[in-house]
Amino acid sequence: MTTVFTDSQMPDSLRRERLYAGDIFVISPNPATHALIDFARELIEAAFAPFDPVLAQHEMPVEKFVEIFGPVKPRFIHHPRTKELLREVVRSLGADLTETYIDVPRLRGVTSGGYLTAGVGYAFPPHRDIWWSAPLAQINWWLPIYDIESESSMAFHPTYWDRAISNGSEEFNYYVYNATGRAQASQHIQQDTRKQPGPREPVDPEPQVRVVCPVGGIIGFSAAHLHSTVPNTSGRTRFSIDFRTVNAADLRAGRSAPNVDTYCEGTSLRDFRRGSDGAPMPDDLVAMYDSGEIPEGAVLVFDPTQAGQM
Repeated sequence: MTTVFTDSQMPDSLRRERLYAGDIFVISPNPATHALIDFARELIEAAFAPFDPVLAQHEMPVEKFVEIFGPVKPRFIHHPRTKELLREVVRSLGADLTETYIDVPRLRGVTSGGYLTAGVGYAFPPHRDIWWSAPLAQINWWLPIYDIESESSMAFHPTYWDRAISNGSEEFNYYVYNATGRAQASQHIQQDTRKQPGPREPVDPEPQVRVVCPVGGIIGFSAAHLHSTVPNTSGRTRFSIDFRTVNAADLRAGRSAPNVDTYCEGTSLRDFRRGSDGAPMPDDLVAMYDSGEIPEGAVLVFDPTQAGQM
């Protein structure tokens, strides 16, 4: 059974334990989250000017939308200001920055009415992030940049918390994906043909849990949770930020969510940096969770400058 906690005051250690058990946490906006959202809005609105970003899809062909939004994503993700603001957001969550490692945030744009469903606007079907070689101890955090509603939110599918799904993760190697799939996002407009994990069997979307939080609010959940992008029928593009954290003490102790159906190779742990000083993930921890061989031409850590995204 999945429980949704709202503004819980439990310590981070207990919260992580509940997240690993499949619970969801919703946290109200605070100054740190608003600062991050404001910076994202600044970049988005400058790029789409003179149009309102959430309505711009109605003013231009989809190719133009991709041309505008494609460069904004890496600009936000890798901007030094973003890293500073994100660290303060994690601090505001009550996490110990000396033990908490943070991945770069992702900027998402999910358009309405099937306008853009591939590449930079890819709407994920039901999936677990761990199918993409994320650690079982990974916690996902999601924030809307503009107001959302149920018709433009995320859905969680708690029935599958401990129920396996055929998903193709056994064919996925994270290092190969770094070398190919991540660099190709902006090339996919009408159809996304990148080889990615996903359900290989029918998934019953019901029952589902949709959480609608205000701008700057945060939804926290385990990377092992089956979740999906709700088909956006709101008439407005949904812009959001998501980022991931892992706790080093939990990695060392093997504390995490259960693995019911994930068989991918490689690990994303090298992408994480310590919140307190930006130090890389220790090699011994990476070695504990790495798996499979490293194919020729594979990339351990994705570099946007080499992929032409900066």
